[in-house]
Amino acid sequence: MSRLRIGITHGDINGISYEVILKTLSDSRLINNITPIIYGSPKVLAYYRKAFNNNSQTMTINYPEEARPKNINIINCNSEDVRVEMGLSTEMAGLAAYQALEKAVQDLKDNKIDLIVTAPINKKNIQAAGFNFLGHTEFFAKEFNSKNHLMILMNDVIKIGVVTEHIPISQVPSTLSKELILEKINTLNESLKSDFLIRKPRIAVLSLNPHCGDDGLIGDEEKNIIIPAIEEAKTQDVLAFGPYPADGFFGAALYRNFDAVLAMYHDQGLAPFKVIAFEDGVNYTAGLPIVRTSPAHGTAYDITGKNIASEQSFRSALYTAIDIYNNRNFQQELEEGKLNVDELENIKELKQNGE
Repeated sequence: MSRLRIGITHGDINGISYEVILKTLSDSRLINNITPIIYGSPKVLAYYRKAFNNNSQTMTINYPEEARPKNINIINCNSEDVRVEMGLSTEMAGLAAYQALEKAVQDLKDNKIDLIVTAPINKKNIQAAGFNFLGHTEFFAKEFNSKNHLMILMNDVIKIGVVTEHIPISQVPSTLSKELILEKINTLNESLKSDFLIRKPRIAVLSLNPHCGDDGLIGDEEKNIIIPAIEEAKTQDVLAFGPYPADGFFGAALYRNFDAVLAMYHDQGLAPFKVIAFEDGVNYTAGLPIVRTSPAHGTAYDITGKNIASEQSFRSALYTAIDIYNNRNFQQELEEGKLNVDELENIKELKQNGE
């Protein structure tokens, strides 16, 4: 099997992106099995290598086809006057992030790289560069014409999807509908089957209001929207359960009884998730024809340049992307009859045992 060409966008150059990328790719066990290609700036890469006394072998290339295995390859997406100002949000950093993202996505569309891992961006400064999206998730959904996409935060313990993503909390109730919730349940269900090889996923759906609305006393979205969506999902042979009040659900660790959780809004899912999985959390965009992951943290300007950022989340994002890519291929082979269920279960068992 040929080594996967993995595109890595450098994100905000004034944050911790280059630190966690370099720390991750300094692991020879990883780099011996993949061909990493950073979309960024050789100048900025050299700046951070010097700052962190990193001696990794790097190589500047013009096209993905030139990438060498066992090297950190980098494609220059930025002008030579790009400037690092560690810990600061600048328009130049936003432009550099967007230029790298555009180039990497085009190569992904052209099948020049196999999958993509995106380092964190600053959602504010990148807007000045013409990035008219609220985050990576919305950008990739538009670029790959995916209406039924879903943001999933995950690690080995928990997977949480969110119905509404990067929108103001005041807009959540009016955005929710039975149709939207049902769509997200189905997208999550299909992702669990094809991306994670779970044959009969069990999905917990959270309520919107405290105490599930207390029979309409403090909200009727459960009765009018969420429960009907769950009931219709069941008619489609989806194992969806709930709704569950978020506080008790996470307080009693009920997520351990399910393969995934569907939250109604961003912080309802991400706040408990980051308590559970802050160090190794991964952001995955389900429902796309391509594989895209990201570490579940931001630019972390406050610790930029201090050489104390943990690469664990970025490493997990990279390994998760590889696993999902391979799982999709296994699922396709199953559907085409090239692989049977018993063989697939054996593959899953070997992976769980780290073989």
